Amino acid sequence: MLIDARQSVLLIVDLQQKLLPAIHEGPQVLAEAVRMARIARLLGVPVLATEQMPDKLGPNHPDIAGLCESSLAKQHFDACADGLAATLPPQTRQIIVSGCEAHICVLQTALSLLQAGYQVYPLLQACGSRRPADRDAAFARLRGAGAVPVTLEMVAYEWLGQSSHPQFREVLKLVK
Repeated sequence: MLIDARQSVLLIVDLQQKLLPAIHEGPQVLAEAVRMARIARLLGVPVLATEQMPDKLGPNHPDIAGLCESSLAKQHFDACADGLAATLPPQTRQIIVSGCEAHICVLQTALSLLQAGYQVYPLLQACGSRRPADRDAAFARLRGAGAVPVTLEMVAYEWLGQSSHPQFREVLKLVK
């Protein structure tokens, strides 16, 4: 099934400044999440974020925070337990997920979204954990649960649909 921009949301989980230095390849995870968010914004795809205990861990990185329409402060590792589903636009069927840590908050949120009937697409380049083995285990578990890991280019070109899309050139600049 193709990913449709009209039914999609980009969810960025806990890319907080205090967490990122501990994440394996954290700068790359952040850069890919920012690129995906910029593409989403160009194509009218809502960009939502979560922040794990922002009073203690601080806000999301400013490069992310400025691209998000809203941010849900949460106490649970699973953002759905803190009301994420209520913040999703009604047309949402497909959720592209990025963030950290892949094996904790991303995993638990994605599993709950799957259970709620959403199609979940974890973004390979934009999910991270402190240890690569934890990230890899999270993706294996998500695949087994029905999530479909994707790359930024897969999502961007499926959202565009065709090269005659009015935003094609702008998206192409971000992809390359």
